[in-house]
Amino acid sequence: MASQRKPVIVRKFSRDWLAGYTDATLAGGLPSLEILDQVGRVISIGWDAVKWVCFVRDFPTAEQTNPERLLQKTFKVRPRASGLWLRMTLTDGDELEGLAANDRSLVDGAGLLLTPPDTRSNTQRIYVPRGSIQTLEVVSLIGAGRGKRASAAGDIPQPELFPDDLERD
Repeated sequence: MASQRKPVIVRKFSRDWLAGYTDATLAGGLPSLEILDQVGRVISIGWDAVKWVCFVRDFPTAEQTNPERLLQKTFKVRPRASGLWLRMTLTDGDELEGLAANDRSLVDGAGLLLTPPDTRSNTQRIYVPRGSIQTLEVVSLIGAGRGKRASAAGDIPQPELFPDDLERD
């Protein structure tokens, strides 16, 4: 059974950060984010102070300035995975790109869950609260299923190449 608490690094707008564990669902109805830090204390942070929450592979040991190891914040080429390619400017002016699921969570959720541009880095997913987003732009829809093509001549069916009722000698 998978754990309900996942390792995260929470970046605040004040540029400081916290490492710990939080609920994997990140319930948006709560007035604050609760983090179980590495010492075992429960810390509550108001959503208005949270810039983003990075779900990480491991916690930093010596890295103090960039613990998320989020070096690439924009895509250099078109992503290969399917989803909505989003570009956003946060309220502090920082720009971030990522892939979001093309589902109802884009409209209903309290924030956006993104796949970062560099999936090989320490950060696996980024949760950005809606209050942190200043502008949001949909760059592209990637991997959308193609609908049935309409024929050029309208609804006229194409004749069969080898009809069954052909008499054989």
